[in-house]
Amino acid sequence: MKHLVHYGILGLTFMLFSYASVAGDFDVRVPMKDLGASTFYVDAEIRFLGAVQLMVDTGSGYLTINEETLAILKKNTEVRYVKQLQGVLANGSELVVPVYSLPSLNLGGECQLHDVEAAVFPGNTRLILGLSALSRAAPFIFSVNPPELVLSHCT
Repeated sequence: MKHLVHYGILGLTFMLFSYASVAGDFDVRVPMKDLGASTFYVDAEIRFLGAVQLMVDTGSGYLTINEETLAILKKNTEVRYVKQLQGVLANGSELVVPVYSLPSLNLGGECQLHDVEAAVFPGNTRLILGLSALSRAAPFIFSVNPPELVLSHCT
């Protein structure tokens, strides 16, 4: 019986230390802005582009930028072409877009991510924070109340 109690305490201690290491993953909080229509935005900075607002979309597979943004980045920094991507848009239509790797993305001044893949959409479409960036900061929490992203693995 004495051994069972001893092992039980060791197991509980291990569980507490394991929980502490997992809880420590969520160490960066990035406020989101609710701009209506149930859309949330975060302030971000793309290296050599400057400050931008990204619409947070956990249903989007990629960070998306537009052709104007890509043109500016190509003039000021090295972006690397990765591949072509055939995607399905929210309205069900399909679109083939290029994917580039961006050297640096900072979310909320708190979370620095490197070599993030971004799909490039035609025209002057809005910039979207999708899973190609969010998964780099995983595990993450999307909170509506308060509106914030709670991120891990930021540098």
